[in-house]
Amino acid sequence: MRMILAVAAVLYSASAFAQADKPPMVGDKPLVQVKPKGTKEAAAKPAAAAKGKPQSIAARLQACLELDDGTKDRLNCYDAVIAPAPKPKPAKAKGYADCRFLKEEDERLACFNGFAESIPKLPKS
Repeated sequence: MRMILAVAAVLYSASAFAQADKPPMVGDKPLVQVKPKGTKEAAAKPAAAAKGKPQSIAARLQACLELDDGTKDRLNCYDAVIAPAPKPKPAKAKGYADCRFLKEEDERLACFNGFAESIPKLPKS
């Protein structure tokens, strides 16, 4: 019985010494801690998307409607939601995702405005 207590005391003290203040090491280098994503993404999204829970594309497009109409800021907001990918000769946009194919900024802004304004208002939660 004494032998079991002595072994338990040695093992317990060894685990206490292993929990020192220095970071865990892998070989001679400290173990790298990976930080969660989201710090840089929050800056790129519109202000309404920074509330915590992820929002749908429709909600983020409607948040862009709060910016002044016809401005570069509103177009940048739309481009942050759906990145532009211009094509040489795009067809007429059938959905909001097709607006990214328009090369001219004014046409792309008008296309996004048309779809964002036609989305039914989502309930605030």
